[in-house]
Amino acid sequence: MQRSDFVIVIGRQFGSGGRKLGKILASRLGLPYYDKEMLSKASEELGFRPDLFEKVGEKRPSLFASVLGANYGSSSYFASGAMHNSTLYQMQSDVIRRLIESPCVIVGRTADYIGRGKTNLVSIFLHADDADRIARIRSRSPQVVSDSQARELMSKYDNDRMTYYNYFTGRKWGDAATYHLSLHTSGMTLEQAADVVLAYIDARIAAMEN
Repeated sequence: MQRSDFVIVIGRQFGSGGRKLGKILASRLGLPYYDKEMLSKASEELGFRPDLFEKVGEKRPSLFASVLGANYGSSSYFASGAMHNSTLYQMQSDVIRRLIESPCVIVGRTADYIGRGKTNLVSIFLHADDADRIARIRSRSPQVVSDSQARELMSKYDNDRMTYYNYFTGRKWGDAATYHLSLHTSGMTLEQAADVVLAYIDARIAAMEN
């Protein structure tokens, strides 16, 4: 077994560098990378508009219905109640299960839970100091003009992700015991964080071979 035989799934606090780390790992290992692209794939396979999945994202379960109602209120299918929280989650889960049949990198969407039991899966959770998260959010989002605005976004997205994850998995979002590797990204570059992840994978490979 080698590094590129693994499925790597990343959970993360908002602003902790999850998407960038995922892209670094995918590039180094020559693997496909999925975040919102995965949701677009789901909508295409199931005959829905890609923006449905993009808008729903990792939101609180209670927000699914309001998003659907606002965007598809005139549709008899949606009005009938056929589309609901668990249906949307199942759609995303089905796509993830297909994706992780082959090695890849996936950010978010409870992929660690969906892929539980796979011997070649590595689940990671990223967290970081508030100051570093704020700086990263502001550097990538010109519309965020103050630290307080960045902090509000951190609180909102973290809460949304926590509620979504806990609701659908029965686990505790961010709990180190839930993941193979919990990584604090402050005090290192994301390239160095990738080195840590790859060292962990090397250790897993060595353990399998012994």
